[in-house]
Amino acid sequence: MKELVIRFTGKTDLAPHYASTEAAGADLKADLEEKLEIKTGERLLVPTGIFMEIPLGFEGQVRPRSGLAWKHGIGLLNSPGTIDSDYRGEIKVILINHGQESYFIKPGERIAQLVICPVFQAKFQQVENLENSHRGAGGFGSTGKH
Repeated sequence: MKELVIRFTGKTDLAPHYASTEAAGADLKADLEEKLEIKTGERLLVPTGIFMEIPLGFEGQVRPRSGLAWKHGIGLLNSPGTIDSDYRGEIKVILINHGQESYFIKPGERIAQLVICPVFQAKFQQVENLENSHRGAGGFGSTGKH
């Protein structure tokens, strides 16, 4: 697996951490003094206490944790969230409770995953016509169920 150095500041005990040697996402933890209730249908902006320098040509993608989603209905409102390479503010996570009851986020709890991905900036070129394709302008559901 390729390795990329990401410089960060913040609390050492809240540092992003890969739970296994082949994990794609590093866990992000809640920087809280006390537990925080997220009620059904509510969204909260949860701080992580982490600030990063993501290298040019890369982005950070903030994604939900499958265990929180499956067991409690906790997801991310903008998923994946993008952290641009020129952003230097605190990483915060927009959680939403799609579950049937309130959930309490504990200090230091793993609330999201961070995946570092390469990015390209496209050069957009306006043309008179686009090349035809098999799908054409078919939209949502146009390719069938199989």
